[in-house]
Amino acid sequence: MKNKIISIIVEVIVLFLLWYIMLPPLNLSAPEFWSFLLFVVFFTAVIFLPSAFLELFKKQKINRMPKIVIWVFEAVAGFAILLVIVNVICSPLFSSSKYANRISVDETREFTEDVAPVDFTKIPLLDKTSSQKLGDRKMGQATEWVSQYYVSDLYTQINYNDSIIRVTPIEYADIIKYFTNRSSGIKGYITVNSVTGEASLVKLDKGMKYMPSAYFFENLYRKLRVKYPTAIFDEANFEIDNEGNPYWIIPTVKYSGIGLRKEIKDVIILNPITGESKKYAVEDVPTWVDHVYSASLIEEELNDWGSYKEGFWNSIFGQKNVVNTTEGYNYLVLNDDVYLYTGITSVSTDESNLGFVLVNMRTKETHYYSAPGAEEFSAMASAEGLVQEKGYEASFPLLINLNNKPTYLLSLKDDAGLVKMYAFVDVADYQKVVVNDSSLGIEAAAKKYLSEVKFDTTNSEILEKNITIKSVRNAIMDGNTYYYIEDTEGMLFIASIKVDSLLLPFIKTGDTYKISYQEDAVNNIVSIGEVE
Repeated sequence: MKNKIISIIVEVIVLFLLWYIMLPPLNLSAPEFWSFLLFVVFFTAVIFLPSAFLELFKKQKINRMPKIVIWVFEAVAGFAILLVIVNVICSPLFSSSKYANRISVDETREFTEDVAPVDFTKIPLLDKTSSQKLGDRKMGQATEWVSQYYVSDLYTQINYNDSIIRVTPIEYADIIKYFTNRSSGIKGYITVNSVTGEASLVKLDKGMKYMPSAYFFENLYRKLRVKYPTAIFDEANFEIDNEGNPYWIIPTVKYSGIGLRKEIKDVIILNPITGESKKYAVEDVPTWVDHVYSASLIEEELNDWGSYKEGFWNSIFGQKNVVNTTEGYNYLVLNDDVYLYTGITSVSTDESNLGFVLVNMRTKETHYYSAPGAEEFSAMASAEGLVQEKGYEASFPLLINLNNKPTYLLSLKDDAGLVKMYAFVDVADYQKVVVNDSSLGIEAAAKKYLSEVKFDTTNSEILEKNITIKSVRNAIMDGNTYYYIEDTEGMLFIASIKVDSLLLPFIKTGDTYKISYQEDAVNNIVSIGEVE
């Protein structure tokens, strides 16, 4: 009896330690729960099997299998069979329509109606890698902090009071630093402006205590597990509200079957300073939150939508209308929300896109835009090819609306991660690419692209129109003067001095002219004259 009590105590201690380390949700649909349960069965067998065999030995029945072994084997086998049956029923084989409808995709939208013409003062040119370098450099300047903490690699891109920034927390360097600093917590986080590259170390009046690098019950995930024992947590994001207060954003997940067809159920917002948290329904999440759905989940759901629209068997054999996402993605900020951008390509090719999608990371509102053209990696290779002697590496493209045409904007970086050049690539034809030195500014690169690409459109239809000039500017590039005109209807035009060297230098606001232009060449003026 005494041995059994000791065995039970040992098992309770071991199971508590397992729970403390694994932190499984007490939820039958979570794969982590079943992994934990297998450990429970294993340790139960390890602890009680020796005594069971000893009991049989004393009774001289050593040729028999202990009942506990039979019970464990039957239970494990039964559960395994049941789980396989449940997951087969819930798989795309029998539920392809449910997988295809995980995400609702609006295919009726027009890119130029949803995405405003690019404002280069609000374009996030810095990618995550460059932001990390700037953040680490800023941390290195804080000599009193750098030995105690390190900068997390999260760098969540958010819209903060109409500024596009990446924000990331500071973490304890190790367990010793945790013990020496836990009383005050972590009193800061890093922000990097994605437009200007300005990095800041924001210091807090009160320190953050509930962090992934903290230990014991101040560890973020242990804190969450104690309060929400049945919740299945998705990727945690670090964000700040409009007043700069830090929060952890933790979506909770529901599955169909065991670990299948994941969907966001609720969102927990936790204050890392006080440890207070509140659970919200997805539709009730505060608007300052930018990331509810992870990029990996969005890509998974888009691939299911593209694969199973015509049924499960079509996704394998006929593959009619089967599409998937390209390998990479990037973010755009539109209307105070962060959108994921990724291309959509046919499963039969990886060299061109059929179109692309924009997905709101807070609401999951998804728009598909048909725009056949180069996929992102072809555009990157095209930009790198123009400067291959320099060995620059292209960032994943940003998708912008440049004069009412979808256009890729890339940064070309050296080995140190510094942006040396900008590249513009036509989505429809990745051979139309222009690069320019970053020291001249992004707008100069855009003007160079427009001037050089516009004239390579000799087969475009010529349209005629009377325009009244609202504004006009000029710039000299490569020894030629170009005029950038906006008319009173908001249309944008470009004209080389060669079109009419006697008229163009004297045009001004309010004048009306008759022009011929190429619409498919981003409104390239080919002739201009007085209205008769």
